Amino acid sequence: MSVALMWEARATEGRGPELLAWARDQKLVPAPLRRETFTAPQDRVLVITWWDAAYDADLPELADPPGDLVSRPPHRWRFEPQGEG
Repeated sequence: MSVALMWEARATEGRGPELLAWARDQKLVPAPLRRETFTAPQDRVLVITWWDAAYDADLPELADPPGDLVSRPPHRWRFEPQGEG
């Protein structure tokens, strides 16, 4: 079974590069099968990790960044793949 964890945060204005660097520095133990990091307008950072685990498994997740770095708490979601089509 597989599960993908999404973590998305919005940096305070102008601090997107700092939030991106912070997110990249966060180590997950154990490491996920796959990890991708994205950015979007308005200083948003998105991290998606893929795990060989059940949907409700106890998995490591990115922490909350320092409060002065973000404009709101991060959003977190879990998804299960449903195949092609």
